[in-house]
Amino acid sequence: MRLFVALVIIIYLVGVGVALAPTVRDQWNTATASQLADSVAKALPDAVTWPARAYRAVAGPQPG
Repeated sequence: MRLFVALVIIIYLVGVGVALAPTVRDQWNTATASQLADSVAKALPDAVTWPARAYRAVAGPQPG
């Protein structure tokens, strides 16, 4: 059970990193550290909800 929980946490954190990657990539060489940190902080709420977006993309539109 511990292995399963650890695997789920690792997958979640990798997903957050993947969701934040475009923000970091776009500003890595052009922005200052404070601008990069600010853009990551602004993108973080959307990044941590990636499982919900993935579920909605797989489930498709719901009737009703």
